Amino acid sequence: MLFDWVYGLFSNDLAIDLGTATTLVYVRGKGIVAHEPSVVAVQKKGSQKRVLAVGKDAKEMLGRTPGNIVAIRPLKEGVIADFEVTEAMMRHFINRAHNRQTLVKPRIIICVPSGITEVEKRAVRDSALAAGAREVFLIEEPMAAAIGAGLPITEPGGNMVVDIGGGTCEVAVISLAGIVACKSLRVGGDKMDEAIVQHIKRKYNLLIGERTAEKVKIQIGTAAADPDGDVETMEVKGRDLVGGVPKTVVINSEEIREALAEPVAAIVDSVRIVLEQAPPELCADIVDKGIVMTGGGSMLRGLDQLLSDETGLPVFLCDEPEFAVVLGTGAALDELDLLREVALA
Repeated sequence: MLFDWVYGLFSNDLAIDLGTATTLVYVRGKGIVAHEPSVVAVQKKGSQKRVLAVGKDAKEMLGRTPGNIVAIRPLKEGVIADFEVTEAMMRHFINRAHNRQTLVKPRIIICVPSGITEVEKRAVRDSALAAGAREVFLIEEPMAAAIGAGLPITEPGGNMVVDIGGGTCEVAVISLAGIVACKSLRVGGDKMDEAIVQHIKRKYNLLIGERTAEKVKIQIGTAAADPDGDVETMEVKGRDLVGGVPKTVVINSEEIREALAEPVAAIVDSVRIVLEQAPPELCADIVDKGIVMTGGGSMLRGLDQLLSDETGLPVFLCDEPEFAVVLGTGAALDELDLLREVALA
């Protein structure tokens, strides 16, 4: 207990949004101090692994490394796929938030998908403790997103949140600081990138990488047809699967919309399912308040409009969709009573 008190003096409490695509770190009293891709570059020598780079530097290496170096994304679909590498990544972020490596044992809150299993919860907890945490709290992503979007979650009224991240889509109805109905879908930005890769492979016999697919999605990706009928085009470079040589093709936003139709339809269906599960009183509240969208994936153009057309409800994108989850987790750090109410056992 005495050591806890000493470590408490030297360590800042942290909130970590451990995402499949991006990891964000919030330090109590300072705000967001890290916003980096969840990628780690590892050098292998026999059975030995050495971490070379974490975050932006490691992402630059994706698909560009020699044989002995691997750029790994240690989280798949919102959960830990590689325990050791996740631990190394978390240690890097913890030390970076404190600018030193000694006497650092912070209290940490980590966001997890609502559909997470007990084994997956334990993996997150253990990797945080191994990375140097003194105490670990877990909070469900839709709950953190709702707090970050400024919704009155402790009141007896229905609030609906759709949080679309890199690996998961979380849809939840929240009332009285608890989740009443929810669905966690292993569909997010990554599945959209994958759909673009497959489409370009099928149509043009061109193989492109993850990073190029992500660029295409951000620049010309859309979920609904443009009301003015505008079609945007973009040049894409990759490897020709027939000739085996590098090639450039021009693609347009209309075909990317068709390529994204499947993951987008899955998200719309999950919203419908949660609305069917929710009690009628809370549904009545949602008719008035509408649906709030958070997460980086919700910034896909036309997605809010499409969701509104499909459900007949007003749909709003929160102010900083990408940061909503980590800001909500950070807010829970400041209010420990609220944290104890919403944290997972």
